[in-house]
Amino acid sequence: MSATLRAFQPSTPPRADEQEFAFAAQDFERVRQLIYDHAGINLHANKHAMVYSRLSRRLRETGHRSFADYLGWLQSNSTDARDEWQQFVNGLTTNLTSFFRESHHFDSLAEDLRERQLRDARIWCSASSTGEEPYSIAMVIEETFGSASRAEVVASDIDTTVLATAQRAVYDADARGLSPQRLQRHFLRGKGANAGRIRVRPAVAQRVTFRTVNLIDARWNLGEPFDIVFCRNVMIYFDAATQRRVLERLHSVLRPEGLLYVGHSENFTASRDLFRLRGKTIYVKV
Repeated sequence: MSATLRAFQPSTPPRADEQEFAFAAQDFERVRQLIYDHAGINLHANKHAMVYSRLSRRLRETGHRSFADYLGWLQSNSTDARDEWQQFVNGLTTNLTSFFRESHHFDSLAEDLRERQLRDARIWCSASSTGEEPYSIAMVIEETFGSASRAEVVASDIDTTVLATAQRAVYDADARGLSPQRLQRHFLRGKGANAGRIRVRPAVAQRVTFRTVNLIDARWNLGEPFDIVFCRNVMIYFDAATQRRVLERLHSVLRPEGLLYVGHSENFTASRDLFRLRGKTIYVKV
């Protein structure tokens, strides 16, 4: 789901005389229901302009002249419409991320890896967005244990577009969150036509595998249990019932005493039967 599903910018409804496509209030409510049912996103009622802007691109691509026609086709269950669902979801997710965002988590991660001797850790980054977060995790593993470690990172998101960017592992040389030391140690600098770009070194990149995962799906097939799960700044966009379902599933894929890292504005003390707060937005499976 950097998901990674991130904050939507405030918006106002587009004026009817400025619209390329017919977009009625009932169309907006229909979009809200569809994205909730399909991805769990509780889309706020003031996001008319954002929805219009994002989905207008899909109407142009698919040749529809109104939102009502597009949404009707989307729900028609035809073969080409089934393929469009992923683009619908991609269009309504915004991914805000950077390397070592919320840096205290990566300091804690290094400590947890050492103290728990997790040389062969399995870590799930459940909202990987364009890859900065899972590669940051992999860099910490490399810095903590070096090449002797077999620790791995499973990186997932609901948005296939950002996952494609993440898999390329290429970023701007001035990407936020990277110290000069980490730039030198973990990245290759582009030359010629690639000047101004950096690529994650193979030693780091090979630790990360990417998957498309919808956090509200009934079942995840992610292999062996995880020692640590990062699920940061995602569930604030779910309602309470959806949060609880996802927390139960995260609980089920963690090893005993496994750790859940969440965003700075997320609080799950209401689910004390699943996780206890250790501090600094890190929870322990109970």
